[in-house]
Amino acid sequence: MSFDLSSLSPAARHLLAAFGDAISDGWLLAQLAAIIGGYVLSSWIAAALEPRLEQQARRIRGNPDLLRVVIAFLRRTRWLVYTLWLYACEVALLLLSGPFDVQLLAAARALAAAWFFISALTRIIRSVTIARIVAILCWGYVALAIVGLDEAVLAAFDRAALTLGAVRISLLLVLKLLVALVSLVWFAVLLGSVLSHWVERSQDLSASFKVLIAKLIKIALIIVAGAIALAATGIDLTAITVFSGAVGVGIGFGLQKVVSNFISGIIILLDKSIKPGDTISLGDTFGSIRDLRSRFVSVITRDGREYLIPNEDLITNQVINWSFSSDYVRIDVEFGTSYDSDPHEVSRIAIETAKAVPRVSTHTAPVCWLTGFGASSLDFKLRFWIADPGNGLTNVRGQILLGLWDAFKAAGIGIPFPHREIIMKTPVVLKGANAALEKDSR
Repeated sequence: MSFDLSSLSPAARHLLAAFGDAISDGWLLAQLAAIIGGYVLSSWIAAALEPRLEQQARRIRGNPDLLRVVIAFLRRTRWLVYTLWLYACEVALLLLSGPFDVQLLAAARALAAAWFFISALTRIIRSVTIARIVAILCWGYVALAIVGLDEAVLAAFDRAALTLGAVRISLLLVLKLLVALVSLVWFAVLLGSVLSHWVERSQDLSASFKVLIAKLIKIALIIVAGAIALAATGIDLTAITVFSGAVGVGIGFGLQKVVSNFISGIIILLDKSIKPGDTISLGDTFGSIRDLRSRFVSVITRDGREYLIPNEDLITNQVINWSFSSDYVRIDVEFGTSYDSDPHEVSRIAIETAKAVPRVSTHTAPVCWLTGFGASSLDFKLRFWIADPGNGLTNVRGQILLGLWDAFKAAGIGIPFPHREIIMKTPVVLKGANAALEKDSR
């Protein structure tokens, strides 16, 4: 049974229309109350949930990039709860009012959801300032799209154009290319870092091969991201063939060292000559390899200095890798004793002293040999092996020498030092000697 409004009097219809406007105003106030009250409620709920959720997320081990992404979303729990609240209120009002327009709630829900995802994703950017700028710009564009002003703004950007022959370059095209390139390359680097951590946890691959795979993954992802960005903005890849050729020539002449270091880094990883954790010597630099980069190798020394050695130097110069095929390194310690000591007893004491030092390896027993008869001492050479050259060589030599000093002192074995005799062939008259002679003659 339907009700015909035309059968009512004009006064009744006017009264009904006024009642409908009042109801509409009431629903508008209800939406405003849901938006404001929901923000307060979601803030309270998030304050109770975030610490617990973050504590559970901290259990993620071995993948810090994935952990940063998860933490970034968890710290925006307020906006997630707020979005769900607005959606629930929107559904409830539609059920209560029938086919009623709830655009205010829908717009607020869309803006809250957009800010939740944008603020979380941009927070992964390490620079806080850049993250805020990117988040505000992205959210501003989404807000324009929600209120329907995005097409007018984009049209204004498209009119600001520059024509070069048959190519038309507009401000809109430049912005699209910039946004697509930056976002896709950033996502490619982030994805490459996550995949690299998974590769590094593999137990079947060598350390250098892990680094090589990780670098190839990152390079491939960046190239794919750049190609997708160019294709997404409508730029024909064949149109930049000449430009890419010019760039290649510029790289060949102007960036020879950069390309040389990059290729040298690939060669180092392929031939496995050095790997992270190896102890190397290059010139006066002695330390362990901390990281292998595309342009340089990071070597940290015992005194905490970190040397960034170009990859080309490791290819063209002589490098001593103390742990290339084995971690065992032989060390020689030379010393001398007095001629009245028994060389057999000295050798025995030296060997026992070396065995007592914890860092001396037991896979090969230390040996001590008499190497010569010096000018004032019997010369000996003590040889022993260690399995951890990265922990330093000078300190273990110092422990051996101190142990020899204590052992020889306890056994009564002397450590000689050279004696010098001065023969004066020209008489020297000391001050006051003449007066003393005259006094003696009287």
